[in-house]
Amino acid sequence: MNKLKPENVQNLIEKIKLFVSHSSGLACSISDEGFVDIHQKTDERVIKFKCEDLGDVLSREDKEGKSFIQVNFTTGRKILLTDTLVGFKPEPRSSLDLSRLPRVVTTPDLLSVFEAIEEVMSSDSKNNEEITILKEVYHSILIGAEAVGFDLKSERVWLSRLLTSNRASA
Repeated sequence: MNKLKPENVQNLIEKIKLFVSHSSGLACSISDEGFVDIHQKTDERVIKFKCEDLGDVLSREDKEGKSFIQVNFTTGRKILLTDTLVGFKPEPRSSLDLSRLPRVVTTPDLLSVFEAIEEVMSSDSKNNEEITILKEVYHSILIGAEAVGFDLKSERVWLSRLLTSNRASA
């Protein structure tokens, strides 16, 4: 995609700011360095992207009639801003059938998958295949989130700590 003129980028930023100002779970700030930060109140995660990377902002409605906006980037990536969360596509992985995942995921999904991994690992009938699939799902969501601008260093560590502690207790 081509870069937009500064005045067009400013219009897109205004659309984002207006939507977020009416949302119940998001907050937005624009830095002097030209970055947009969108803060999710649900899990305290922040997505950060360059204003100049904006390609388009489209108003949408889901099946229940709730409004959201689709933010397209010049990189070809996109995010969805809902009333409370930022949605994004999970990252394809060769060992994972993406048709079994939702088309759009959110950062709270990481915690859900992590908890599912913990549950399977702590069960008496530990299923290594299920653990492997859940780890792939976790990485798919994590990489997808980082690709659109979330900083998830701590979430990267969660899984390795869990696997290390599980090996130590085995």
